[in-house]
Parts: sequence; structure tokens; C-alpha cells
Amino acid sequence: MARGDRAAFEELYRRTSPWMAVRLRRRCSDEQIVAEVMQETYLAVWRAAGAFAGSAVGGTAVGWLWTIAARRLVDAFRRRAHHAEPPAAAAARTVVPAAEEEVLAAGVGGDAGDALRRLAPELGEVLQATVLDGLSVRETAVLLGLPEGTVKTRARRARIAMRKALA
Repeated sequence: MARGDRAAFEELYRRTSPWMAVRLRRRCSDEQIVAEVMQETYLAVWRAAGAFAGSAVGGTAVGWLWTIAARRLVDAFRRRAHHAEPPAAAAARTVVPAAEEEVLAAGVGGDAGDALRRLAPELGEVLQATVLDGLSVRETAVLLGLPEGTVKTRARRARIAMRKALA
């Protein structure tokens, strides 16, 4: 793909687009935004394929792809935030919880579930990326736009907060 091989790009798209669409839909119920983010993501991947460092820096193609998509989704949310009122179609829809939230709710109840929900948002997003999404510290740092040390610190703070809440 880095050499401009369209067949390689089509294969990457064929293998990853269903997964990508599901992950984006878990975080955004607006199909128009999901489609826009998908298009922007794969366009960025095509243009920057030569810049992917891969396993040389401990990353994976899927992690790289998700990092691009997550950033594009955040950008789309920021653009949408400039509008005072949500579109009528979005207001009428029921919000479906993400699969991760359902797993947490079903798997962690009682005091542990309450403690998880009371975590500060910045701690919760690190736990979601590292524990629920299974990303490495490096991939989490790239995804959230944070230094690796900050990710480690927040993960530690989240563990401490959970221990205190459950003591």
C-alpha cells in the first residue's frame, strides 16, 4: 500500500471496514458521521501509508487505523458541537449503550460497578482503552493524544481510586 498498490488498499479496506464501522457505531449513533469518519480515515490511511512505522515501534496496523479513526471521530464531534441544537433525527433516536458499557454493567455490578462509574473521565478513558479495548500503553497514548507516562500515571491513579472505593 505504501507503494501505491490499490489492490493492497482494497484488501485492507475489505478486512477492516466492517470492524471499523461497528466500533465507530458503538461510539456514535449518527450514521452520517460514521460514514464521514470512515471515508476520512481510509483516505488518510491511503495518503499516509508510507508513514506507518509498524512493528518497529511496537504498533500494529489495526491500532494505527483505529487511532486515525478515533481522532477523526473526535474532530467530527467537535465540528458538531458548534451547532446549538442537535438535528431532529438525532434527538428522536434512543441512545444505545456501547458494547463495552453493557459488558461492564453486566460483569461488574454492585460496589465495583459503582466505583467504575465514579471514576474521573480521564481515568475512565484510559481504563477503557487499556482494559476494554486491549490497547497497549503506547497505542493508548497515541489514541488519546497523551504521553505514555501520563497514560501509565492515569492507569495507576484509576487502580488506586478503585482500591479506595472498594475498601
